[in-house]
Amino acid sequence: MEVDIPIDKNKNSELGIQEKEVISRIAKKIIDRGFVTPAVFFLELMKPFALLGSHALVFFGPIITAFTRQDKYYRATELLEDPKNVEFLISEIERIDKENNNKSKEVKS
Repeated sequence: MEVDIPIDKNKNSELGIQEKEVISRIAKKIIDRGFVTPAVFFLELMKPFALLGSHALVFFGPIITAFTRQDKYYRATELLEDPKNVEFLISEIERIDKENNNKSKEVKS
């Protein structure tokens, strides 16, 4: 007996423009707050547990969304459940930080 399981084809596809923008905004906020090194370290450490971490974020969602916008919070939670997206966030943090460092070096010169 065969069972048809619906597969979300978008789940395995590349990130869309909106998803990349959301992850870039998260990266910029991390950089603006000066948490580049701790964030990259923590994300690399927790990448294998991305799904578990995402479920924890959903669990604490009702408390956290009292202080933030609910739609953005749950969208970010959904994006961070995939280790590929966590890797993209890490690379985005590193890219933006490198650009900022290059700009500050140019200003000093």
